[in-house]
Amino acid sequence: MGSNQTWITEVILLGFQVDPELEIFLFGFFLLFYSLTLMGNGVILGLICLDSRLHTPMYFFLSNLAIVDMSYASSTVPKMLANLVTQKKTISFAPCILQTFLYLAFAVTECMSLVVMSYDRYVAICHPLHYSVIMSWRVCTVLAAASWIFSFLLALVHITLILRLPFCGPQKINHFFCQITSVFKLACADTRLNQIVLFVGSVLVLVGPLSLVLVSYTRILVAILRIQSGEGRRKAFSTCSSHLCVVGLFFGSAIIMYLAPKSSHSQEQRKILSLFYSLFNPLLNPLIYSLRNAEVKGALRRLGKKRAL
Repeated sequence: MGSNQTWITEVILLGFQVDPELEIFLFGFFLLFYSLTLMGNGVILGLICLDSRLHTPMYFFLSNLAIVDMSYASSTVPKMLANLVTQKKTISFAPCILQTFLYLAFAVTECMSLVVMSYDRYVAICHPLHYSVIMSWRVCTVLAAASWIFSFLLALVHITLILRLPFCGPQKINHFFCQITSVFKLACADTRLNQIVLFVGSVLVLVGPLSLVLVSYTRILVAILRIQSGEGRRKAFSTCSSHLCVVGLFFGSAIIMYLAPKSSHSQEQRKILSLFYSLFNPLLNPLIYSLRNAEVKGALRRLGKKRAL
């Protein structure tokens, strides 16, 4: 490194680069969505904890997903909201790297959680007589813990490789948070290794798990079509369609973001995609599961009756 190169101590997050009046509107709009995300996932989590009828593996994994969604949104949105109402849109370098780490970790955890949930539905529908044995509480706990541990270790690999790089500018990130590919641009060294590892990691946690989910649901669909009872078939379809909606929204936006050619999307489009799966997707998850799930709606009604009494 030459003597005229200095290490970055803080980074400017350019954000959405709109008029100040529109920034105030965006602040109120995103604050509303963030509040609804926390409230919606909090309600799902509270219902599952309070209603003993929901103390099953399926709802254990759903409560885990709610925690991931709240953490996921909280890793980036508060700083984005603060930058929308302040003139100084900076973040220190260490918190920037921490934000990158947490965002990656929670994103991968959500991906792994969706795969585990699809496996749970596969066992429930294709092997109902052995469900309680296969999906014991010990197995559920191990699967949930393994999802978190694997995700944080993978994020740690990316951060370790990032911290090996010299960072001497530019000092600006054309994004609303420290997104990993934007952080690469701050380095004054070759980042090809980082980009290769990121691409391989993206394939590992997106294409691989999505393939497993599709295989699981193909077998689930075959099993559902064999169900003689119309009510049983309807209930199975309702539960699985909710999960498929969530899977499609998350994997679809993430694959477009990380695996599509960079030239096919402008930076502003990539910001919108990032915003979708970091804010709107965590909000949609509780809505999808509550509106399409009779057991969750039933638990909500029972809680309402208890409070009325």
